[in-house]
Amino acid sequence: MNLTPSNRQRLLMILAGTAVALLVLDSLVFTPLTKAWQSRRVEIARLQKNVTEGRGIIERKDRTQALWKEMQEQALPMDPAKAEQDLITAFDRWGRASSIELGSIKPQWKRGTTSRFSQLECRVDATGSLATLSRFLHEVEKSTLALRVDSVELMARDENGQKLTLGLLVSGLRLTPLEGRP
Repeated sequence: MNLTPSNRQRLLMILAGTAVALLVLDSLVFTPLTKAWQSRRVEIARLQKNVTEGRGIIERKDRTQALWKEMQEQALPMDPAKAEQDLITAFDRWGRASSIELGSIKPQWKRGTTSRFSQLECRVDATGSLATLSRFLHEVEKSTLALRVDSVELMARDENGQKLTLGLLVSGLRLTPLEGRP
């Protein structure tokens, strides 16, 4: 195939134009479409994961509702005075059951992180042996009340460490916010 210089020039122009058109087509159509497909694939995978998790939540609905009902029943009473009295009575009962000497019980109300609950923070000081204080802590931990042990401090009151002092900070949950307090 013998091409004349003008035909060769025309063929090269057509080839160059085609190459430029393909590059423009690639940058304007193919690349954006590929990126869109990839982002949609990621979004579809995320949505499928959400649907799977949602189905799992729906399947666990009865168990979750039962746990929530149990938590509500174990929370401190709505009446602040009754809640304080219940907690102090419980500490007294646990102290007698474990044969320790309760020094002081200091309850103080705290706002919750949201407006849906409040906390009764209670500082308890007690004295006893390691065995009796361990039993007392066990009684607190196995309680059905909605309590959380925030801190435990043990100090020896004698040289042998036979008599110990326990400083305990416990928070009780009340599913009602504090009323009338800033």
